Amino acid sequence: MIFLFYALGIFLSRLTGEFLPGSILGMILLFLALLSGVVKNDGLKPVASVITRNMALFFVPVGVGVIESGSSLVNSLPAVIVAAVVSTILVMIVTGHIQQFMEGRRK
Repeated sequence: MIFLFYALGIFLSRLTGEFLPGSILGMILLFLALLSGVVKNDGLKPVASVITRNMALFFVPVGVGVIESGSSLVNSLPAVIVAAVVSTILVMIVTGHIQQFMEGRRK
């Protein structure tokens, strides 16, 4: 089911001129399907647990890419640092607000 939504996301991405990556579109579609109840959570748990247990494998290609493009990364180091700091702060703020919203909803 996860790969079906991934493939659907890739298809929609190519159909729309690749405005958003297919993996992101597939994840959004899967989230909406879970939220609406079209897809049941129980069926995805075995696959999702395998994927999350082996999450470190997904970072290997990124690490290799960073190492290979080290020279061009050095040229734009200030921009990379600013982007990393700003995005980290934004993620922390958004995560905090979502957590507070979810806790208030639970009560």
